[in-house]
Amino acid sequence: MAQKGMITPFEPSLMRKVQKETSSEPHPVISYGLSSYGYDIRLSSAEFRIFRHVPGTVVDPKNFNPQNLESTPLHTDGNGSYFILPAHSYGLGVALERLEVPDNITVICIGKSTYARCGIIANLTPAEAAWRGHLTLEFSNSSSADCRIYANEGVVQLLFLEGEPCAISYEARQGKYQDQLEVVTLAKV
Repeated sequence: MAQKGMITPFEPSLMRKVQKETSSEPHPVISYGLSSYGYDIRLSSAEFRIFRHVPGTVVDPKNFNPQNLESTPLHTDGNGSYFILPAHSYGLGVALERLEVPDNITVICIGKSTYARCGIIANLTPAEAAWRGHLTLEFSNSSSADCRIYANEGVVQLLFLEGEPCAISYEARQGKYQDQLEVVTLAKV
């Protein structure tokens, strides 16, 4: 199903090294692509936002104030492109891959152990049957140190659960997060 458009772009094998234009040697990356029982998606370099305290405001999911999120720059060095998630903070990014989930599949996103070992917790919601778009990804840095989160490299793993087509899919009920673009999507009520 992934090769037929469920995941775009689709990488049919687990990529651990990629060829850089500036080098003849393969460059190690945090793995992405098809794994044993899932698929590791990448963080897009398009956007990453960090929650900041704005005096006099409270984060309210029913009345979300976009001023509580601050864009953070993309940095690049010999290890790749990355965003910095400060210690004890929370940030939102977006998946590079676009999903088109069939009506008999639900997707669960879990964090990768490489980031978990650095104190990064991926707090992701499921992609329900018949959902389409680029996932907004949520990360918490539970460590006391700033941490890099690499763009265009593996960041979370998708696990797929197959069953009978659901009675009312995400598309049929006109879910509010349908067809998300490759940008951070804020809370909607």
